[in-house]
Amino acid sequence: MKNQMEKTDRLREECGVFGIYDFDGNDVASSIYYGLFALQHRGQESCGIAVSDTKGPKGRVRSVKEMGLLNEVFTQEDLEKLEGDIGVGHVRYSTAGSSTRENAQPLVLNYVKGTLALAHNGNLINAPELRHELEYSGAIFQTTIDSEVIAYHIARERLNCGTVEEAVGRAMQKIKGAYSLVIMSPRKLIGARDPYGFRPLCIGKRDNAYILASESCALDTIGAEYIRDVEPGEIVTISPAGGIESDKRHCIAKEEQARCVFEYIYFARPDSHLDGVSVYDSRILAGKYLAMDSPVEADLVVGVPESGNCAALGYSMQSGIPYGQAFVKNAYVGRTFIKPRQKNRESSVRVKLNAIREAVKGKRIVMIDDSIVRGTTSDRIVRMLREAGAAEVHMRVSSPPFLWPCYFGTDVPARDLLIAYGRSVEEIREIIGADTLAYLKMERLDEIAGHLGICKGCFTGSYPIEPPKEDIRGEFER
Repeated sequence: MKNQMEKTDRLREECGVFGIYDFDGNDVASSIYYGLFALQHRGQESCGIAVSDTKGPKGRVRSVKEMGLLNEVFTQEDLEKLEGDIGVGHVRYSTAGSSTRENAQPLVLNYVKGTLALAHNGNLINAPELRHELEYSGAIFQTTIDSEVIAYHIARERLNCGTVEEAVGRAMQKIKGAYSLVIMSPRKLIGARDPYGFRPLCIGKRDNAYILASESCALDTIGAEYIRDVEPGEIVTISPAGGIESDKRHCIAKEEQARCVFEYIYFARPDSHLDGVSVYDSRILAGKYLAMDSPVEADLVVGVPESGNCAALGYSMQSGIPYGQAFVKNAYVGRTFIKPRQKNRESSVRVKLNAIREAVKGKRIVMIDDSIVRGTTSDRIVRMLREAGAAEVHMRVSSPPFLWPCYFGTDVPARDLLIAYGRSVEEIREIIGADTLAYLKMERLDEIAGHLGICKGCFTGSYPIEPPKEDIRGEFER
C-alpha cells in the first residue's frame, strides 16, 4: 500500500480520456495507445482501451484494462488483437473509488440497446445519492467509482429516447460535478463536458478519423490536427452520417463557467492548449507575476521538476536573474517504486530528485514550485539545497495557498491536513526552512487563465456548486 503522506503531498488529477472513430475503417487501437501515452501524466494507476468494429457484429467490444502504466499493461500482441475502427481509452488516478482493477476504465456496459464503453475524467458530487437510487431500483454495481453511475444513467435513459446522445443529455440533467466524457456506442463516438467546464476536452482530426482527447498534446502525438475544444455543457456526436454534430442545450453563461485553474498551473502538459490558452504561456506568466509581486536578490532561479520549470523560466525572464538547473530527476522512478519505511522516508525524495552541488554551492537560489500541499516535500527539497551548499533558498509558489479541499477531481485533502490552513505565510516559511516564501496573488489567477471562467474553490472556499455534505473522496481525507 502506498505511504499516505507520500501519496498526498503532491497534487494528482483524476484521469485522461481519449476516443477516436476512423471513418475509413482502419484499426484505431495503436492510435489510442499513443494518444494515452501523451496523457500518462494525468493518471498512472491504471489504464485501458476498448474498441469495436462498426462493420462487424453490432455491439461487439474488445477491451484490455489493468493496473499499471501503459507500457506495463499493453504488448504489441494486445494491440493487434484489439481490432476495430472506433474506440476509447483511459488513464486513471483515483480521487473517488479505490485503486483496484475493477475500477479501471473504460467501463463497458452490455444492455438492451447494445453496448456502451465510457471513459470519464472528473468527480461527481451527487454520486452517492444517485448510486443509492439505482441500487434500490435493482442495479448491481461492479465498481466503486462514480463513472459507473454515469454509465448506468445513460443506459437507462437510452431505453426511453431515440438516440444515445439524447440519453447523454438526459443523464447530464441528473449528474452534478465535474465530468468530461468520451462514450463509444456501436456507431457513434460522443464527447460531453459538464456545464462548468471543470475538466478539458478537445476535438481533433487526422485524415478521415476524428478524435476526442483530454489535451491537445495527445492530438500532436498521433499527428492529428486540432479543431476546437468541446465547450462547457456541450455534447458532441461524431459519426460518418453527420460528421461533428453539436448540442449546446446544457451550456451556461461564460461568467458562470469554472475551469479548474490547476490545469493551467500544473496538471496539463506545457505543450497543450486548453480552451484556446497555451499552458506554457500561462506558466511563464505566473513566474513573471511572482517576480513582479515578490522580488528578491538572488544568483539563480530554478524550478522543481517538472512542474516548476516553466514558472521558473518566467521568473528569470522578468527578474533578469539567470535561470538554471539545480536538480536531477530520476526518470525511472515509476508507480511501482517501493518507498522506504517511515524512519527512512526522507530518502524517497532523494531517490526521485537530487541537487546538483556544483550548480547551487555558495549561491542565493530562488526555487519555484507549483504548490505546497502538506509541506512535507517542500521542506526536504529546501534542506537538500542547503546540504548541497546553497547560501540562501527563497521559495516562490505559482499558486495561492491551499485553504480548502477540492471535490471536483483534484486530491486537495481536508483542511486540517493543509499546511496553509490556520498558518501565516511566515509560519509556513519557518516550517519548510526557506529564507523567504511568497505565493502567487489571487488576482493573478484570472490573468494566467486568459480571463476564462475558473474555479478558485480550493483557495477561497467559494465553490461554483455547493459541495457535498459528506466528503466522498475517502482515501484523500485521512
